[in-house]
This record gives sequence, C-alpha cells and structure tokens, in this order.
Amino acid sequence: MYETKPTVQIVTTAMDALHTVRELNRQGYKQDNIFVLAHDSDQTKSLADATDTNSIGMAEEGVFTTMANVFRSRGDEIRAKLQSIGFTDSESERYEEELDRGRVLVITNIH
Repeated sequence: MYETKPTVQIVTTAMDALHTVRELNRQGYKQDNIFVLAHDSDQTKSLADATDTNSIGMAEEGVFTTMANVFRSRGDEIRAKLQSIGFTDSESERYEEELDRGRVLVITNIH
C-alpha cells in the first residue's frame, strides 16, 4: 500500500486522458507514478499503451489480490485494484460508478 493517498482525475475520453497525462508530466509526475483505469480491461490496456503510463497490476495489488481478481466480477476487480493503491471502500465504489458511466480515471500517487 502507498503511503501517500493517490489523487484521481476523472476524464471522459481517451484524448482527455492523454492531455491530463501530459499536464501531469509538465507538473513533474513521472510516467511510473501515473496510472489509467477504464471499466473495460482492454480499454485500460490501450489507454496505458497510448499514454505510456501504467495500469494497476501485480506490483501494486500483490500476488493474492491479482489471483483473486481472476474469479471476481469486473466491478469487484476494479474496487480491489483501487483499494490496493490506497482508496477506501467508499471511494473505490464511487470511482467504480464513474467507470460504469464510461469515464476514465487518471491516477497519480507520488512525484
């Protein structure tokens, strides 16, 4: 778990995510500290590739959470991912609802 609570920017399109990532780079954030998350796992991977950022994976979640996610619904998997990087249950639920609406999360943890 991270010591600093992550920050989230909610965007509506892939282009918005790209612009947000570029702005974060200008503010001094390194690519390793920027994550993108969409409701669809393929879209998350495509966004991470397009923005040269990360998706929340085994390094952030840990082996057991990653393995458990294989058996979870996508909503449960998303909430587990968000909790693994420092969000509370209620924050994770709120952000998962944003993803349900088709939005994208751009998450930063530390500079």
